[in-house]
Amino acid sequence: MDRIQKALQKLSDKEREMVKKVLTSFQAHRTQGLDIAKLKGYSDVYRIRKGNVRIIFQMKDGALYLLKIDRRSDTTYNEF
Repeated sequence: MDRIQKALQKLSDKEREMVKKVLTSFQAHRTQGLDIAKLKGYSDVYRIRKGNVRIIFQMKDGALYLLKIDRRSDTTYNEF
């Protein structure tokens, strides 16, 4: 089982459904209303904030790579 699947299992059903909707919207290029920000110190790493959940991803060569899905905490942005 990879890190993303483990992270999704830790979330509640409501949070999992919300993450699914956010990622579906993002892949369909409907980014209006999404809180997307570039992370400092990285040229191609971004985060989407939705409530207490953070979705950290990398845009490389037009492809989306999920790096981490986690609830906001002191260590959310430390390791990915």
